[in-house]
Amino acid sequence: MLSSLRHRIALASSSAPSLARRPRPYRPRTDRSIVVHHRAMSKADEAMTPGETAVADVSKDGAFVRKDAIFRNRITPDGPYTPESGRYHLYVSYACPWASRTLSLLHLKGLIEHVTVSSVHPTWQRTRPDDPDDKHAGWCFVGEDGAFVSGPSGAGSFPGGPSHDCTRDHLFGSAFVRDVYDRAMGGAAVGTRFTVPILWDKKTNTIVSNESSEIIRDLNSQFNAIAANKELDLYPEALRPAIDEVNEWVYHGINNGVYKCGFATSQGAYDAAVTQLFSCLDRCEDILGKQRYMAGDVLTEADVRLFPTLVRFDEVYVVYFKTNRKFIHQYPNLWNYVKDVYQTPGMRHSVNMWHIKTHYFSSHPVLNANAIVPIGPDLNLDEPHDRDRFGAAK
Repeated sequence: MLSSLRHRIALASSSAPSLARRPRPYRPRTDRSIVVHHRAMSKADEAMTPGETAVADVSKDGAFVRKDAIFRNRITPDGPYTPESGRYHLYVSYACPWASRTLSLLHLKGLIEHVTVSSVHPTWQRTRPDDPDDKHAGWCFVGEDGAFVSGPSGAGSFPGGPSHDCTRDHLFGSAFVRDVYDRAMGGAAVGTRFTVPILWDKKTNTIVSNESSEIIRDLNSQFNAIAANKELDLYPEALRPAIDEVNEWVYHGINNGVYKCGFATSQGAYDAAVTQLFSCLDRCEDILGKQRYMAGDVLTEADVRLFPTLVRFDEVYVVYFKTNRKFIHQYPNLWNYVKDVYQTPGMRHSVNMWHIKTHYFSSHPVLNANAIVPIGPDLNLDEPHDRDRFGAAK
């Protein structure tokens, strides 16, 4: 009987079509199935995107549109914000290219003893974790060694504390940069972007500026009475037209251009941004084949503004923002220029590659859900450069 049963099973198996091999019939998507799919994706995107942040600043055609800074006061000898030692405090992130400009100026001008600094942790956190309706994620303070934080979605584990160049809020003990804005604004309005750098006035107890281009210009010119390196002028009058021209196209095409690539939500917006980006990089390569710096034969504000984007490019933007047509280290002039600027006394203090890579790869779940930080390419910024062929730095 057993052999007969086996025989029947064998016959059935050989004659019956295999369910595993049977092709599934094609079922075209209906309008309803597409709507359901889009709703599911929208819910997933909402859960992954850290609320009211720059990641959400996208136009109807999928192009990233950066919001303007909202605090635009200036340091002047005769205004409400006068240049004084110890009066001002900078809130920065070593990860942020805009904030890194201000750190460069503090060190280049020799103002680090006169302007105090608080440095945030690189990984964004939910800034109102007890409010389920508040999805915002942003900069936080982790001032104790041994403390670890995860990204907004709960992925990863990243150390903080002074041993990792993370400080507490030295002025108020705030948990988040958002709290600093709330303090200055009496409660920030919905839609406020809680960005760094912040230049805070201890005397009037408010934010002076959160516009990096204006902060660095004031640090360059308004504190010479107390600056250790007062002879350095990064915005000399004779070069101002050249500096302003470079700043304009570098900002739109490169500084903000990498973000327009990375935060684009449509192929057309990305294609336009990445084309402009590499056109501008090619333009830089051509200029730097003729002179040592972007505006001539001396380091200027134009270099301080361009450098933070370039130094992040190969380590982050090529992968994260899809700017992968070419690495900076594949441009002979640009790569040697990056090393030259980095090796300029004062500039290296604004570069912390652990902060840079940790921030980008851990803070935006919609772009990197599992907060995995790539290992490479680990380029050597201290290797020799060839920029001395244009003569010694002035």
